[in-house]
Amino acid sequence: MSLLRLAGRPMLASMFVAGGLGAVRSPADLAPAAERVVGPLRKRFPMLPERTEQVVRLNGGVQVVAGLMLATGRLPRLSALALAATLAPTTVAGHRFWEAEDPGERMQQRIHCLKNLSMMGGLLIAADDTGGAPSLMWRGRHRARDLQREAARLRRTVRTSARPAAAAAGIRAKLPC
Repeated sequence: MSLLRLAGRPMLASMFVAGGLGAVRSPADLAPAAERVVGPLRKRFPMLPERTEQVVRLNGGVQVVAGLMLATGRLPRLSALALAATLAPTTVAGHRFWEAEDPGERMQQRIHCLKNLSMMGGLLIAADDTGGAPSLMWRGRHRARDLQREAARLRRTVRTSARPAAAAAGIRAKLPC
C-alpha cells in the first residue's frame, strides 16, 4: 500500500468515526433535525426502525464501523461506499443552509454542506481506488481473453496434428494386414 493511501484513509475516516460515535451515544440530540429526512425515507424503506433515534443510532453505527474499516484498510472500497451512503442523508438533514434566516448561520451551514460534499467526493474516489491492483472486472476480462487465445491455439494444434494422423491412418488402411 502506498504511503498516501496509508495516511489518507485514516484521515478521511476520522470524521466519520468521531461523528458516528456522537450519534450512537446521544441520538436524541440529532433526532429533531434528522426527522425531516427520516420521515420520507421511512415511507420508501419500511424496514427502517420506527423511532428516529434508532435510525440516527443505526446511521452512526454504520459510520463508526465503516470508518474503522476504511482507516485500517479492510474492504476499503465497500466501506467508502457505505460512508458515502450515510453521508448524503446526514448532509441533507444537518446542513439545510437554504432554510437558515440569519446570514451568518446560512454561511456556516453552506460551508458545512460543501465540506460534506467534498468528503463525499473523496469517498467516491476511495471507492474507485483499486490500490494499484487491477479490479476484479479487469482481471476477469483479461482472463477470458487469455482463455480464448489458449483455446484457439489448442484448436490449431489439434488441426495440425490431426492431418498427419489422418493421412497415416488412410495409408495404414490401404496396407495389407
